[in-house]
Order: sequence, then C-alpha cells, then structure tokens
Amino acid sequence: MNTQVAHLPALDNLKKLPQELIREFHEKGHTLVKNVLSKEEIDAYRPVLVGAAERYNTEKRKLEERDTYGKAFLQIMNLWQVDEGAKRFVTAKRLAKMAADLMGVENVRLYHDQALFKEPGGGPTPWHQDQYYWPIDTHNTVTMWMPLVDIDINMGMLTFASGSYVNGAVFNHEISDESETLFDDYVKDKQFEISRAQTMKAGDATWHRGFTIHNAPGNNSDKMREIMTIIYVADGARITPYKNEWQKNDHHKWLMGKPIGGIIDSELNPKLL
Repeated sequence: MNTQVAHLPALDNLKKLPQELIREFHEKGHTLVKNVLSKEEIDAYRPVLVGAAERYNTEKRKLEERDTYGKAFLQIMNLWQVDEGAKRFVTAKRLAKMAADLMGVENVRLYHDQALFKEPGGGPTPWHQDQYYWPIDTHNTVTMWMPLVDIDINMGMLTFASGSYVNGAVFNHEISDESETLFDDYVKDKQFEISRAQTMKAGDATWHRGFTIHNAPGNNSDKMREIMTIIYVADGARITPYKNEWQKNDHHKWLMGKPIGGIIDSELNPKLL
C-alpha cells in the first residue's frame, strides 16, 4: 500500500441510512446525515484533504479584489486526481453507497470532487442550482457536502429551498449577483420552506440534488470553513447537448469530451460500487 495513505481508514464499510432520511431526500431534495465519518476518521482525513487543497489552490488575490463568486469560497477541484489520500476519500464505498441509496439506484459514478473553503470574512454564496453547469440527462445527481471542522451558521451554513428541485432548471444563470436576485424572488414567490442546520460536526454531511436551489451566508467567524464535496451521478446517465458555455466546459473538463448522447463513463467518472 502507498505509504502516503497506509494510515488512512478505508471508509469501505457501509452504513445503512434510516428510511426517514431517504424519504426526506426524495421529498425535499436534501437531507443531513450525521456521523458519516467518525471523529477518528475525519481527524485522519482532514490534514490530508486540507494539505491537498492548500497545495493546489491557485487563488492568490485578496478577498477585496475578487468578484462575488471569488469571495464566496476557495474552490479546488478533482483532488482525487492529484493526491492519493484524497483519492481514497473521494472514491470511498461508504460515501458512494449513501449516494446510491438516497437516489434509489444500484451504482453511481463520480462527476468530480471539490474543496470549498470559505475564508474568514468570505462573502455569501448566492442562490443557485448546481446542475446548471452539468450536461447530464438525469435528475439523479447528488452532492455530498462535508465539513472537515465543526461549523455553525456564522461560518456559512448550506441553506436549502426545500422541494425546489422538482421543476428542474429554473434559470439559465451561473452563480452571480443576478442569480441571487432571480432565485430569491423565485423562492419567495413559490414559498419554498427554507432549511439549514444550526450546527454540523466535522464528519457530518448534507446531501442535495443537482437541481435543489441552495445558498450559503458569508463566513462571519475568524475560522476557515473547510468543506469537502463530492458530486455523484447515477450510473447509466448520458451526456446532453450544451445549454450554456459552462456545460460545454464541463463536457471537456469532467467528461473528457465523450460523445454527446453517450454514457458517462470516462476515466474521470469511475463506477464506485
């Protein structure tokens, strides 16, 4: 075994999700699962993931020099491709099985991972839908959002418009001030219930569908909000024609330019179970 990961727990022992959490996910488009990783497990993985994120972070500008998106978080993607410890975390069967069970599918493929670190004083993340960026033909997508440190609402807690995924794509807008305004009006007009945890322990995780509308407040604490995310897609999903330039970029970057209409099965999208 690679000495870099020999000390890391395998995370391949499966945990059965309570049926009420699976029901909540299907009804609301999101759920919170506690203790996905134990304290010992998250303590082992945190320095590995934080170290990888720091090594591959390319954002060098000061906060005040960035736009709204840039102020929202430091975003470092596909750590599993460049770090063996991150790969062990991102491809873990325990996490993949939870994603599959929540979506009600036999197997999932990786879309990509990303570290989302919101700095002290970092700005809010505007309302948006993740799947705006993805040229994928199914609603059966899910993002796991796991804090590597204990967090509370002052640090930028993920916030959901419950039930908002059912209408699919609402607006053709990336994360921006414009998306915040449009989605805020939409969420208020549809009277979606707004839901967010008050606190999360390191190793807890929220899971949300690709079309669930969500945002996060700014980080008003003096600590870094360290989050690791993994995006999963149901095995058998296909690549759709582009609806925007972002989807065109994703097709080349995360799906390796596989044929439109074809199955998502590139080397960057391994089957995980």
